[in-house]
Amino acid sequence: MILIAMGVSGAGKTRIGEMLAERLHCAFTDGDAFHSAANKEKMHHGIPLTDEDRWPWLQTIRVAIEEKQRAGEKAVFTCSSLKRSYRDVLRGGSNGDKDVCFVYLKGSFEVLRERLTTRTGHFFDPSLLQSQLDTLEEPGPDEAITVSIELSPEAIVDEVLRQMTER
Repeated sequence: MILIAMGVSGAGKTRIGEMLAERLHCAFTDGDAFHSAANKEKMHHGIPLTDEDRWPWLQTIRVAIEEKQRAGEKAVFTCSSLKRSYRDVLRGGSNGDKDVCFVYLKGSFEVLRERLTTRTGHFFDPSLLQSQLDTLEEPGPDEAITVSIELSPEAIVDEVLRQMTER
């Protein structure tokens, strides 16, 4: 099983991903680590990424997913996964890998904006939030476990694990 914590910047993907990995006793990998220096520089300067910027990044994450699967390991990754086509790459195709489960961390503009304006030490420019929300194609229940970011981190993790057992 591979879990991917997804959502726009500020949704808490890293924190929730780390907590899920701890509870599942498996590896955690932040998808931001796979961004090229050029992508990070663009985002730092408030320039939205294009699909052309994202395809190599997504394909690199997919390779890392396949490495974990070949090793027979569970893992938790983070990746914004804003469009269904991006999620398809991470799944290995539109009808691809059934062992990849997305966890959509859903939040309102106001909550996300507040989190981004108080966050330090990250390359993402908070002015890009609206462009991410404009790009976001929310996954349906057939594609992801959806949890509100207004819950406590512990409650989010509990809810994800509960919904996983029901799948």
